[in-house]
Amino acid sequence: MRFGLLYHHQVPRPWTQDSEERVIRESLEQIELADRLGFDYAWATEHHFLDEYSHSSAPEVFLAAAAAKTDKIRLAHGIVSLPPAVNHPVRVAERLATLDLISGGRVEFGSGQGSTQHELGAFNIDRATKREQWREAIDVVVRLLTEVPFTGHDGAYVSIPPRNLLPKPKQNPHPPLWMACSNPASVEDAGRNGMGALSFAFIGVDEARERVEAYYRAIESEDCVPVGRAVNANFAVVLPFMLAADEATALERGLDGVHFYASAFSHFYLNGRHRPGTT
Repeated sequence: MRFGLLYHHQVPRPWTQDSEERVIRESLEQIELADRLGFDYAWATEHHFLDEYSHSSAPEVFLAAAAAKTDKIRLAHGIVSLPPAVNHPVRVAERLATLDLISGGRVEFGSGQGSTQHELGAFNIDRATKREQWREAIDVVVRLLTEVPFTGHDGAYVSIPPRNLLPKPKQNPHPPLWMACSNPASVEDAGRNGMGALSFAFIGVDEARERVEAYYRAIESEDCVPVGRAVNANFAVVLPFMLAADEATALERGLDGVHFYASAFSHFYLNGRHRPGTT
């Protein structure tokens, strides 16, 4: 079992002039400490326009800063939003490769389709096709990272002429691939794609066990057709966690943060006006 930290860069109101700067700087200080303590991963999300919930709109910049302050911890995108209107596949591949070189080969590449209508609508992305856009884009990114030269692509959502992507990543054939998963079906899809599963659902032990077993059945089955040039057979679970000398101290320090996260998540994803399928 390996342990990591996940950064949304939440900035609760009331905001001051230095609120966002403070959150980012303190996050970098935490990752620097986590590196010394032996944590395995530092994950950074990508979100756009989600007030308070996540001010993490440029994770590639944040992770590059973390790379300069650390030596061993893996620097992980959890996730890059791959519809081309948000991140063109060429720019994704270029940034991944550069970060991989800067960090000495410590990058993990998680990707997804985008979620809230608030974000998708801002980039004029059709929710009905976002999965297709992700699939086309991830295939192109992998090819850009590995083909010398890239032989070109003419698809439904992006067209790129033959070019040689520069630079290439340090890790061979490419950084480990992960896929955002919020339900059992997507967990099995990750397995069939030969990708690590980033399970962002908050679930209990029994349900987690079921999903892990389903994931490994899929990745070991004949239905597994890897998206990448290497299989990443790993399952990640996101959980709130606070470590202290005693339970009372842990609750005092951590409970407000959990409550804020749950409230902000519910606003954008469940109950609020920006939940999926609304405008």
